[in-house]
Amino acid sequence: MAETQQMLTNPTRYLFFTGKGGVGKTSLSCASAITLCDGGKQVLLVSTDPASNLDEMLATPLRAIPTLVPSVPGLYAMNINPEAAAEDYRERVLAQMAASASESERNTVREQLSGACTTEIAAFDAFVGLLADDMSTFDHIIFDTAPTGHTLRLLSLPKAWTGFLEGNDRGASCLGPHSGLKMQEARFREALACLGDEKRTRIVLVARPDSSALREASRTSGELAALGLKNQLLAINGRFRATKRDDPIAVGIERSQDAALSTMPVELSRLPSDEFPMLPFDMVGLDALRALFAPQSQASTIQEPVAAAQTTLPSLAKLIDEIAGGRKGLVMVMGKGGVGKTTVAAALAIGLVERGHAVHLTTTDPAAHLSFIVEGSMPGLTVDRIDPAAETKRYIEKVMSSRGRDLDEEGKALLREDLESPCTEEVAVFHAFSRIVAEARDAFVVIDTAPTGHTLLLLDATGAYHRQMTRQMETVGPGRIVTPLMRLQDPEYTRVILVSLPETTPVSEAAMLQEDLRRAKIEPYGWVVNRTMAASGTHDPLLQSRLAGERVQIDRITRKLAKRAYILPFQAVPPVGIDALKRLSGRE
Repeated sequence: MAETQQMLTNPTRYLFFTGKGGVGKTSLSCASAITLCDGGKQVLLVSTDPASNLDEMLATPLRAIPTLVPSVPGLYAMNINPEAAAEDYRERVLAQMAASASESERNTVREQLSGACTTEIAAFDAFVGLLADDMSTFDHIIFDTAPTGHTLRLLSLPKAWTGFLEGNDRGASCLGPHSGLKMQEARFREALACLGDEKRTRIVLVARPDSSALREASRTSGELAALGLKNQLLAINGRFRATKRDDPIAVGIERSQDAALSTMPVELSRLPSDEFPMLPFDMVGLDALRALFAPQSQASTIQEPVAAAQTTLPSLAKLIDEIAGGRKGLVMVMGKGGVGKTTVAAALAIGLVERGHAVHLTTTDPAAHLSFIVEGSMPGLTVDRIDPAAETKRYIEKVMSSRGRDLDEEGKALLREDLESPCTEEVAVFHAFSRIVAEARDAFVVIDTAPTGHTLLLLDATGAYHRQMTRQMETVGPGRIVTPLMRLQDPEYTRVILVSLPETTPVSEAAMLQEDLRRAKIEPYGWVVNRTMAASGTHDPLLQSRLAGERVQIDRITRKLAKRAYILPFQAVPPVGIDALKRLSGRE
C-alpha cells in the first residue's frame, strides 16, 4: 500500500505519533523518519517517552541533545531525559533568584524543585523548546510519544500552564519562584499555537486492528480535538491476512481484526487512514524499519515452517496458586505498553477471587482500559481506577479544609489559586496510590500499572516522599513510620509481576524496568511471557516465521533475566469479560 499511504504525502513540519502502548508508535515514527531522510530531508526524531527504546531501534546510543544516526544520512535523534531536564530546569530557576539570596533560601527552593511535578514540567519545558525555539536546521521534527495517557497530559500542558500563568504574578508556585515559569510564558503560547496549526502539525493516531486500541484511538482523537489538535490521521498497524485457510489461529486473527475494523467508532472511521501489514520479524534495525513502507519485501524473509517449540514454563494458573497460598498483600503488574498488563492483572484478580479471596483490582493508568477488559462483575471483586480529576478535586478540598481553615478570604483565594497548578494532579495521584498501597495490609490488592515510563515517574514520587518523611522523622526513632516505598520493598507485602511479549523490544524494556526497580530495592517476583505462539499449533507461514525470534527471547528471559517465569499462550480472540478471564486463570 506504499503508493497510497497518506502519512508522508505533503507531511507537515511536526509529526506526532501517539496511541495505546504496544501499537507500534516507535516503529512507525522511526520508519517515517528514515523514509523522509532517504528522500533527502533533514529530520530530528524525538522520544518523549520516559522509557524510550529509540536507542535499540536505531542501534545508536542517544542523549538529550540531537545525535547523528550514522547509518541514515540526515537523521538525528534524541531522548527527552526527564531527570536531566529536571536538573537543567532547577539550575535555570535558581539562576533567577536575586544575588542576595542566602544559601538557606537556595536550598529551600532546590527542595521545592525536587518532586515529581518538577520532573514533569522540566520534560515538558524541553518538549516546548522543540516547538517554540529556532530549529531551522531540520525540515521535519518527529515525536515518538509515550503511551496515550502520558501523552495527553503532555499535550494538554501548554494550555494548562498558559491558563495558570495568565494574570498570575505572585512570587511563588508549587515549583518554587514563580518567575521560573513566568519567563517561559511566551514559549508556552507559541507551543500552543504550533500544536493547533494544521499547516505545521499533524497527529498520527496509531492503533492495532483490535477493539481496545481502536476505542482508545477514538477517545484520544476527541480529547486532542478538544485541545485544538484537529489535523489527525489514523494509522492501522499490524494488519494480518491469513494465507492458510485451514489454520484456525491464522483465520481467527484475521476475522477478529475484520470485526474490530468494521465496528470502529464512526468518528474514527471518518479520519484519513493508512494501513501497515504485520511483518514476519521484530521491528529492530534499519532493514526491518524500512520494510514498513515496502511491505512487498517481507516475502523473502518468511521462513519455512518449523516444528512447534516446546516449553516447560508453568502457566498463569500456577502463579495465581502461589500468590493465593501466601499472605495477603499487594500485586503490581508492570511492563511496556501493549504487552497485556491489563489482561494479566484482571486474570490474576479473578483467579484469586475464584480461589476464595476478596480482591480490589485497580489501575494507575490514565488511559484506564480495565473496565473494558473485565466487562462485568462478580462477587468478591471490586474494580475501580485512580481517576486523576476526581483525586485532584479530593486533594484540593482536603488541603483547603486543613491549611485554609485559619486563613482569611484573601489567603484562601491565594491558596486555592496555587492549587489550580497542573502539578497538583501529580501530587493527588501519588496520594491516591499511597492510600491503595496501604490498603493491602489486610486484603489482596492488584494494581494494573500505567506503561513503564509513567510508572517510573510515580515510583520517583514514592522515593521522593520516602526521603522527605525519613528526614522529617529522624528524631522519632526506628520503626515509627512505614512509607509506601518501604511497603513496595517488602517482598512479603508486595509481589511485582513483569509482563513481556516474546519479542526483542518488550523484553529489553522489561529488563531495564527490572534494573530500575532493583536500584530502588524492589525485587520483582516473576515474569509473565504473554501471547506466545509456540504452543498455538499454527502453520501459517508468516506466524511460523515469528516463532524463531520468539524462542530466542523466551530463552533470554528464562536463562538470564527472570527468577521465575510463567507463560500465557496466544489467544486468537482477545480475552474480554469475566468468563474469558476465568479460563485464563483457572486451576491447573
